[in-house]
Amino acid sequence: MEETQTILKRLRKAHQLSQEDLARRVGVTRRAVSRWETGESQPSTDSLRQLSKVLDVSVNTLLGSPRSLICQCCAMPMPDDALLSREPDGSINEDYCKWCYADGAFAYPSRDALLDYLLAHMPNPEGLPEDARRSQYDGWLRQLKHWQ
Repeated sequence: MEETQTILKRLRKAHQLSQEDLARRVGVTRRAVSRWETGESQPSTDSLRQLSKVLDVSVNTLLGSPRSLICQCCAMPMPDDALLSREPDGSINEDYCKWCYADGAFAYPSRDALLDYLLAHMPNPEGLPEDARRSQYDGWLRQLKHWQ
């Protein structure tokens, strides 16, 4: 797993930013950025949020993807940042996929609406009756943050 210091340096260079440029955008000193990139220190939670916005990646990515993200609305795995949703200000929301939540709004107004979508679009290799599939999907969805 790639370490935060390496990730920060790689992303900073990919965005063609100097340490001074990145520091200014994040609201820290150039020395702080230097210390992050050498591994002398770690960015604070607030700094990680700002870095996420500036570098257009999730905090999870900045930390070396330590968590396996799962959409808290539909349970879809989100292995890379391209699948993550966005807030109205453009910042990344790590809780939901881009199909369930975008620009501050949820695509499915109710759990039943999502269940209807899943039943219509998900394969049924076991040939389960619709009511059994609905019950199975509903059990999974009820465990997710959005539906609790």
